[in-house]
Amino acid sequence: MRWNWQLPDWPDFAFDAAPLRAAEERFLRGSGVIVGALLHVDGAEREALTIDLIAQETIDSSAIEGEILDRASVQSSLAKHLGLKADHRRASPAEAGAAELMANVWRSYAAPLTDAMLFDWHAMLMTGRRDLTVIGGWRSDPEPMQIVSGALHAPRVHYEAPPTDRVPGEMAAFIAWFNATAPGGATPMTAITRAGIAHLWFESIHPFEDGNGRIGRAIAEKALAQAIEAPSLTALAETIHRHRKDYYAQLHRASQTNRIDEWLAWFAEIALEAQQRTLTRVRFLIAKTRLLDRLRGHINERQEKALIRMLAEGPDGFRGGLSAANYRTINDAPSATTTRDLADLVRLGALRRKGELKATRYYLAIED
Repeated sequence: MRWNWQLPDWPDFAFDAAPLRAAEERFLRGSGVIVGALLHVDGAEREALTIDLIAQETIDSSAIEGEILDRASVQSSLAKHLGLKADHRRASPAEAGAAELMANVWRSYAAPLTDAMLFDWHAMLMTGRRDLTVIGGWRSDPEPMQIVSGALHAPRVHYEAPPTDRVPGEMAAFIAWFNATAPGGATPMTAITRAGIAHLWFESIHPFEDGNGRIGRAIAEKALAQAIEAPSLTALAETIHRHRKDYYAQLHRASQTNRIDEWLAWFAEIALEAQQRTLTRVRFLIAKTRLLDRLRGHINERQEKALIRMLAEGPDGFRGGLSAANYRTINDAPSATTTRDLADLVRLGALRRKGELKATRYYLAIED
């Protein structure tokens, strides 16, 4: 099998821009809506939302690669790196490094891409690793860089990257293209198209010994942020994680050709879905703040505690709804008090009741 970098037209990716125009326009409109919605969020809440969104991206980007990170530790590390109030929770090297990388992507979104920046990102991401030959530099092993699965005696090769001696030249060409196609570059390119090509191109080169997927997705986030001239809040890694199997299948197909219409169409859908997830979170935060403000002085401490517990689950909500048993557990309240409290929250328009008797469940009365 011949890979994309072995074809005579590499890396001159070909595609028809016309089918992507509607998606590009939707993305720019959506970005404006998010910026406008954030104007209704106060400073403290905006900081909390920023930490939550970046933490989710950090966790999901690692989860795509099969690495599970602790949310609270990642959030604490992010707050420290962004100069915000943080607790003294200790994070593992993997959590601290991944958080530092994403905080750097957030802060330096407008800066040109350089090999030094990528080396720094790799060093951050590989914090604590002792099993790699090169950290903070291009891979140096002369053996082929392959993505494989299956048994050791009969591996299945999903992809083979360019030889090690070609990596510096390949990356120099990639970095030059990325900076030239930025909004202020010599040949600016639309947001989703540029981010999609950047991610595919970087993954095709696979320049590092490990961490290519996470850094490749960070590069795509950087491209989207530069397009809207603001630190990106697009939930790209979170959305890719939800479509992980298809993501790998699309990358595999795209690695065999330099005609990338299918890849860009798929990436555009992911980018728009990711943006919608971000907008849903922002709207949920605004609705949550308004709900608690409206209820202040009208509910007791038990009711407030239960609502905050439900609201902490975010836009996807309290799975299965809140039962009377859940409420009693949260507040250590007797049955009669629980029944009265829940009925009062329904009357106040804070909760919606569904079902009867033991099947009764309560849901937040919030429209996102």
